[in-house]
Amino acid sequence: MGNWTKWIWGVIAAVPFAAQAQGDLKGLDRDMVGPRAQILVLGTVHLSGMPAGFDQASLDGVLKRLAAFKPDIITIETESGEECDLAARHPARYGPDYCTPTDAAKAATGLDLPAAIAEVDKTLQAWPAQATPAQRRRLAALFLAASDRASAYVQWLQLPEAERRAGDSLNPALVELLGTIAKRNNETYQLAARLAARLGLQRVHAVDNHTGDNIDVADTKAFVRSIEAAWAEGGAAIQEQQKREAALAQASDLLPLYRYVNEPAGLLLRAEANVGPAMRAKSAQGYPQIWVAGWEIRNLRMVANIRETYRERPGARVLSIVGATHKPWFDAWLGQLQGVDIVDAAALLK
Repeated sequence: MGNWTKWIWGVIAAVPFAAQAQGDLKGLDRDMVGPRAQILVLGTVHLSGMPAGFDQASLDGVLKRLAAFKPDIITIETESGEECDLAARHPARYGPDYCTPTDAAKAATGLDLPAAIAEVDKTLQAWPAQATPAQRRRLAALFLAASDRASAYVQWLQLPEAERRAGDSLNPALVELLGTIAKRNNETYQLAARLAARLGLQRVHAVDNHTGDNIDVADTKAFVRSIEAAWAEGGAAIQEQQKREAALAQASDLLPLYRYVNEPAGLLLRAEANVGPAMRAKSAQGYPQIWVAGWEIRNLRMVANIRETYRERPGARVLSIVGATHKPWFDAWLGQLQGVDIVDAAALLK
C-alpha cells in the first residue's frame, strides 16, 4: 500500500460520520452514481458425493440458467494461491498439507508459487482480445503453478480439441493433470470452470479461507464430540432434507436438485440446524460456541474476498458458487455491503 493510500484511509477513518455514531450504515448508498453490483449466490451440493455413474451432462440445465445471468466474475469455494503460500510459510500453525503441492507445475514453469501468481497477474493485464492456443497453454501452466487449478481448466476448455496438448510450459505431466480434472466430480470444475469457459472469462476466483477456523483447543477429540452432539439435536430435519437431495441427485437433470437446495425455507433450516444447537449446547470449555466463532470468521473472510474480486469494478455481475450451508451467511452479509443487490437464486433457477 502506497503512502498516499495510507493517508487517504487515515483521513477517512477520522471523519465523524453520523451513521457511525448511530451504528446504522443502511442507506449510505441511496444516492449512488452508476450501476449497482448484482450478486448471485448459488448454493450447491458437493458433487464429490454424487452417486456412481454421475453424468456431467446432468448439469446442463443448471449451467444454462447461470449463463443467462451473464456473470462478469465467478467465485469458488477453494483456497487462493496467496492463502496456500501463507500456510506453506507457517506449517506449524496450518499443517504441511494445507494445499495441494504445486511441485510439478513449478518444475514445468520454473516459477514458485509467489512468482507464478505475479506472472499470472502480469499476463492477464496484457491479455489480448483473441488469445492464441500457445498463450492459453502458457497461462494454464502458470495457473497450475499459482495453485489455481480451476482457472487452468478454464483455459484448457477454451482450447480447440486439437490444441489440448503439451507445449508452452504445459508439459505432459500437467496435461495429464488437466485430463484428471476434467473427470473429477467437483462443482469448482464442472460448474464454475465450465461456465467461465462458456462465457469467455479467463479465470475463476478462489475465495475460501480457513485461516480463521484453524481452532486451537486443548482436547480436539472432545471438541469434535461436543459439536457432533449439538448437531444431533437438529438431525431429524436435516436427515429428511438429505434424503430428498439424494433422491433428486439420481435424476438425469439436476436442475430440480438445485432448485430444492436453494429454496429459502430449506436454507433457513440448514442455518438453524448448523448453528442453533451449537449456541444452545452446554460445555464447560464452550467448545460448540468456539466452533461457531470459527464458522463466522470463515464466512466473513470469504465475503470480504468476494468483495475484493469486484473492488475495481462497481456494478459487476458476480456469481458465487458455494456449499449451500454457507448461502444464508453470504446473502445476509453481502447484502449489507454498499452498492450491492442480491439476486434471488430460487427465482433464477425456476
